[in-house]
Amino acid sequence: MTEKVVTTDDLGSGTDAEPVDLLSKELAADLHAGYARLRERSPVLTASVMGGPPMCLVTRYSDVRSVLVDPRFRSDPASVPDGQDVRGAIMSTLNIPDDLVDYLAQNILSTDGADHTRLRRLVARGFTARRVARLRSRIEEITARLLDELAATGADGGPVDLVEGLCYPLPITVICELVGIPVEDRPGWQQRGRTLSSMNPDGLSTALREVVEHVHELIARRRAAPADDMITELIQAQEDDGDRLSDREMVTMVIALVIAGHDTTAQLLASSVQALLEHPGQLAPLIEHSGGWTEAVQELMRMRGPVFGQVRYPTTDVEVGGTVLRAGKPVMPGLLCANTDPREFDRADELDLRREIGPVERHLTFGKGAHYCLGAPLVTDELEIALRALFTRFPRLSLAEPGVEREMRPGSSRIVGLSVHLPEVKR
Repeated sequence: MTEKVVTTDDLGSGTDAEPVDLLSKELAADLHAGYARLRERSPVLTASVMGGPPMCLVTRYSDVRSVLVDPRFRSDPASVPDGQDVRGAIMSTLNIPDDLVDYLAQNILSTDGADHTRLRRLVARGFTARRVARLRSRIEEITARLLDELAATGADGGPVDLVEGLCYPLPITVICELVGIPVEDRPGWQQRGRTLSSMNPDGLSTALREVVEHVHELIARRRAAPADDMITELIQAQEDDGDRLSDREMVTMVIALVIAGHDTTAQLLASSVQALLEHPGQLAPLIEHSGGWTEAVQELMRMRGPVFGQVRYPTTDVEVGGTVLRAGKPVMPGLLCANTDPREFDRADELDLRREIGPVERHLTFGKGAHYCLGAPLVTDELEIALRALFTRFPRLSLAEPGVEREMRPGSSRIVGLSVHLPEVKR
């Protein structure tokens, strides 16, 4: 194979065409078909998002996995010679003030090496197997309460919105309990979280400033009155030799955990419900026998997970998929492209809730390598518990409208409303 060398000019004009617009309505209209076309067009394409500089979009499973695990790819462009930071242009497009940029751009997701290891070790204290196992009972309790509220809302036979009644309230409540956000503050966090994840300049800076100020305030509160939560643990870790943690790092970590953590889970849950309702023949055995949910959740995460991973930057020229990626150029791992690649998965574009998952997680929804998602076990538990409880309680749940309400976000079409009927409440 003749290697294709990507230069600055190549990235500006595309490897084989104009850069792919990841905000394209055509892509958002049918994500799976759209990204399948991109994957089969080339293993590496150029793309752009929100006015940022062109980047390389890697589309095939083996190449995406390689980018995720290869230590030559970094998450922090400042650690790479001539790193072309795509975040600056995006922050400018979103009208984020300079004093707030680092709270979004500089967090555990965008660090490497010793700094990443230090931060990951600190936050891992909150995601121990013991703590996640203890949270299972709370997830079950929270889910049951939310389903009770949904049943009451839909008691007259009218439709209810699962996005507002379950998909967002569940993960925001769970992650807030884990981190240490007081009960009375959680509605505000849910609203601000939706604003921040919307990537809409209107109101985004205000919401971010409020979140930053609130976390600083919470840190001060926990210093005065420690509690059994992650903020308290981070404060205590700040005193440990070798694990010193600045208040700014603590704030960015809390924001990343709460905002990124709950939004991704909420979208996974909403999209999973939609997928199950679109495949009644596969859903029926899960409801009837109440088994098989572990495999079903893994398959749903493969098919309905995030579209992209964190942008990476090669420290040196690296050959990927027959293309030499130049050092410092931004590289976007296409997670959805990879998760539905027929080179890796049999009948890759089909949802098969009985698909054998094997002893090792093959999908790339949570990433791989050093930046593998610490909250993966928690997210998996939330999905399995919520879906099992929802369809056990409402076995004849159905869509109230032919489609679901969506809105355009960078690189994807996201569910903002899922109107359903809840007949024959099962207690």
